[in-house]
Amino acid sequence: MKEISRWLWLGMGVFVGILVARTCIDSPRLAAAGNDRYEDYILCTGPVAILPNSQTDGVWLLDYRAGRLLGSVIDRNVGKIVSWAEVDLVGEFGIQPRQNVHFMMTTGSITNGQAALYVAETTTGRFGIYTMGPRPDGRAGVAIRRHDLTVFRQPQPAS
Repeated sequence: MKEISRWLWLGMGVFVGILVARTCIDSPRLAAAGNDRYEDYILCTGPVAILPNSQTDGVWLLDYRAGRLLGSVIDRNVGKIVSWAEVDLVGEFGIQPRQNVHFMMTTGSITNGQAALYVAETTTGRFGIYTMGPRPDGRAGVAIRRHDLTVFRQPQPAS
């Protein structure tokens, strides 16, 4: 009787282990993303799918002084940054010279292994969505693609 009880408990343990493993494998994978800012710079990270079924870490850097959004990925084979892609946010967001601006940005997951960057500028009330991917010309490096640019509120009148 003891022998049957042991085998029964062993079988139940294996069954529960398989169920737990199956649940973990089938659930969407979560990717860590980080944000930080210092003076005139904001930094964000998120996954970027450069090749099918092959993701790497993407780095976004917003430079207030130059009004530029930079993006790059990490080459996993050598652990180095690939060349930087660039977007002119001054032109993109319609920012006037010497206008007081305040950018906010964060990443979010749009599909498994691909993050989108969400950029808001509170003075102009503009909101943009960007992703990184391989360059369309096939050369090494990445390109930044804008998916949407909209207004979330009307700009405040100058005082």
